Amino acid sequence: MPTKQRQVQPKRLIAVGTVSTTSIYRVDAIPAAPAKVLASQACRVVDGMAVSAACSFVKLGGQATVWARLGDDNEGGQMRAALLAAGLDVSCLRTVAGTVSSHVSVLVDAKGQRLVVPYHDPDVDDSATWLPLPSLVQADMVHCDARWVNGAETALKAAKALGLPRMIDGDIAPKHVLDRIVPLATYAVFSDAGLLSYTGATHVETALLHIASGHEGHVGASCGADGYFWVQDGQICHVDSPVVNVVDTLSAGDVFHGALALALLEGKSIESAARFACVAAALKCTRFGGRLGCPSRDEVDTFLSEQST
Repeated sequence: MPTKQRQVQPKRLIAVGTVSTTSIYRVDAIPAAPAKVLASQACRVVDGMAVSAACSFVKLGGQATVWARLGDDNEGGQMRAALLAAGLDVSCLRTVAGTVSSHVSVLVDAKGQRLVVPYHDPDVDDSATWLPLPSLVQADMVHCDARWVNGAETALKAAKALGLPRMIDGDIAPKHVLDRIVPLATYAVFSDAGLLSYTGATHVETALLHIASGHEGHVGASCGADGYFWVQDGQICHVDSPVVNVVDTLSAGDVFHGALALALLEGKSIESAARFACVAAALKCTRFGGRLGCPSRDEVDTFLSEQST
């Protein structure tokens, strides 16, 4: 009888952060106020930094659960349905009574750069006591952004106690917020702007070496078209990002995080995982629509295969 092949279980991510409904408008240029500008394209998407990373993790072949809060308005129900349609486990989304769901407006110019205007209800309950921490035993990694620091810190501490890998998105945030979560991360993965803001340095390499000197885990920075930089054995390492026709950079960093997390869980080296994530983020930038532009696994693998030959 033929030998049965062992089915590989997809890797599972828990993403902790905020969820928003984002309206994205494509314009020729972002003018100085006061002004009125007509959009050539528009779309709405349910996203958030950790949420978009989770969406890319799923689209590239993993499974993901979102731990986040929603308002008890009609928008909250629509957001839950949209994330379910994107393949996420939404059973741990908490509806907070008496609050308004988060929403964001984004202008994307002809070069793919953007202006982001978010609104988060200041009266939303910030408590993380409701998080289903026992379910962490079913996860392979926890990924957190810095927009809900109580939730991130609680999840990261519980995951650390279990020995689970932990990744944070070190985007621009108040220093006291990052001070709470960076030390808890196995993988502290910054944006270049977030890294420089956090450290006060003027160069990515200097900032990375400074943080790595006091951090036991991986420290790196996603630098858009300049690729990914990280510290290994006290030295700066780097992989390039492929050159593409940039249409929309919104959520490219989030796609990078999701792709990097999946590749690392699949056993890839840091260099291979970073290359995989750079390609995923670059391909996303060729498409309008924020995280909706995340490529499929086949697209990333095909691009990498063509590069190698």
